[in-house]
Amino acid sequence: MKKEFVDFLLNRGALKLHNENDPEGLFTLKSGRRSPFFMNMGDLNKGADLIALGKAYARAAYDQWGRGIDVFFGPAYKGIPLATATAMQYNLICNGEASYCADRKEIKDHGDVGGLVGAKLHDGDRVVIIEDVTTSGKSISEVMPKIKAAANVEVLGLIVSLNRMEYSSEDNRKQTALETIEQEYGFKAIAIASIADVLKVVPLSEEERNKFKTYYEKYGVEGASVL
Repeated sequence: MKKEFVDFLLNRGALKLHNENDPEGLFTLKSGRRSPFFMNMGDLNKGADLIALGKAYARAAYDQWGRGIDVFFGPAYKGIPLATATAMQYNLICNGEASYCADRKEIKDHGDVGGLVGAKLHDGDRVVIIEDVTTSGKSISEVMPKIKAAANVEVLGLIVSLNRMEYSSEDNRKQTALETIEQEYGFKAIAIASIADVLKVVPLSEEERNKFKTYYEKYGVEGASVL
C-alpha cells in the first residue's frame, strides 16, 4: 500500500522532488527550511484523486483501529475534504456510518452556529483526526481544545499522508512531530508513508542524494536515516 500511495502522489504531482523555479531546485517551507521536496495535497483536487486519497486514509484507519470509528475530524482547511473522503471510503470498507466533522477558522453566529461543521460530536464518540502533513503539531494543539469542548469524545489518533521524519522542534531533535504528538496527547499518530518509503521508490542522482543527505543531517531526527 505504501508503494502504491507514493506512486500516486508522484504521478499526480502532489509530491515534488525538484523546484524548477529555484536555482538550487529546493523548496522554501513555511518554517523557513530549504527542503529538497514539497508536498501539496491541494493539487489532489479531482474526484478520482479524492477517491484514491479516501481509500488510502480509510485503509490506514481500518488497519490501525478496525471497526467502530464514529467520526473523522478534518482541521480546516485541507483536512476537510480529506476527512470527508475518508469517511466515505471507510464506510464502504466497514459497511458503517462514520461521519465527518471539521472546525471553522471563524465561529459562525447565525444559522448553523458554532465553531464546528458537519457531524455534531457526542460523548463517547471515537474520533480520528485526518491531516495532510504535520511538521510541528501546531494544528493539533489548535483543534484538540475545540474537539474536547464539543463533547467528551475519545480521540483514537491522527493520520497524516507523509511522515517527513524531521525533528519536531529545535528543543527536541530526538522525536518526529508524530512522536511528539503521541507523547503529548497519548494517542497513536501514524502516516500512510514516510519520506524513507518515497526514496525507496524513486531513483536519485548523486546530486539529489546529496541534497537529501545535507537536509536530513541538519533537520532529521537523531539516529534515523532516510536514505
